[in-house]
Amino acid sequence: MPSESEQRSEPRRIPGCVGTVNILGVPVRFHFTFWLIVVALIVYGARGKQSAAALTIYILSIFGSVLLHELGHAMVARRFGIRTLDIVMLPIGGLARLERAPKAHEEVWVALAGPVVNLLIAGSIFLWLTLTGVAPLPDNWLEITDQSLLPMIATANLVLAAFNLLPAFPMDGGRILRSLLSKFRPEHEATRTAARIGMGMAAMMGLYGLLALNPFLIFIAFFVYVGAMQESLASQQQVLIRGEKVHSAMVTDFRTLLHGDSIRDAANLLLSTTQQDFPVLTGSHVSGLLTRTALLRAMATEGPEGYVAGAMDRNFAKVSPDMDLTDAVPLLTGNNSCALVFQDERLVGLLTAENLSEFLVLREIRNARQRSQVEENEPV
Repeated sequence: MPSESEQRSEPRRIPGCVGTVNILGVPVRFHFTFWLIVVALIVYGARGKQSAAALTIYILSIFGSVLLHELGHAMVARRFGIRTLDIVMLPIGGLARLERAPKAHEEVWVALAGPVVNLLIAGSIFLWLTLTGVAPLPDNWLEITDQSLLPMIATANLVLAAFNLLPAFPMDGGRILRSLLSKFRPEHEATRTAARIGMGMAAMMGLYGLLALNPFLIFIAFFVYVGAMQESLASQQQVLIRGEKVHSAMVTDFRTLLHGDSIRDAANLLLSTTQQDFPVLTGSHVSGLLTRTALLRAMATEGPEGYVAGAMDRNFAKVSPDMDLTDAVPLLTGNNSCALVFQDERLVGLLTAENLSEFLVLREIRNARQRSQVEENEPV
């Protein structure tokens, strides 16, 4: 069974990613919505007076600038002993997923690294243009031409740096703000404050996009709002599960399937119980995990006479009952909604996204009752 550190180093991929390349030992994945930005750049550039070669260079340069921005985060994180699991290219930029969250003093430098890379790129281009006697700024800021290519690339990097330094989640500026606020208040309160600022800025950006009839701005505002909201919810979740172990939230009353069972057997078990994910046993050994999604897919492709052995996931997530819940939760991402809990190679439970949600609701209710009792006992 892999160690807990190995489990944490193999998170589930963000769904919707298309294509992967490896750069400096870091997997770089492309979300399908990222290609919408590429299309937008092509449409925008096609209106200009540049050659096809210049347009291609401009698009590749924007892509490269965003990628170098994220690699800047990754390299500084590595200096603090934090490994970058992967970089996901999104419409609003990139997302460097780290093995662990940086501490407050580390996060400032990790967050600053990305914008600094863009400023260095822009500064280097402007310095080159000045030394070669070329006008550092284009005459027409709304048109890309072969002559204005380098200044426009430099300007794009300035825009990337400025946008990411906005003091609102999920931008780098929001992370810097969260880090600074963490010195004066609990981390979850600092995160909530930065996330609320992010959602407020996204709302104003979206409203301006509606008034200006700018769908691209509305699109960016939507992603910023969703990112800020997710950060706020994740922070609240971390508070509720802090100090808890996996055994507090795992399912101990569960059913299993045998390696030789059919898809029909699995479907009958799915209908007769509330369970959605089933460990598959070969003798007393757990050989796989059959999820509800995999079961339905197998029913459609193989039919009820197919075998669960052909549909199960052999690379399932494994945790121990004494593992911190905060370390186990990241394993329940994407299409993976279940992790198997082992105690000394013996299957003792399931940790599912559904049961975790119920655990969080119960914790929130308990905390609310405790706060209410404290307020009632306070002297008037």
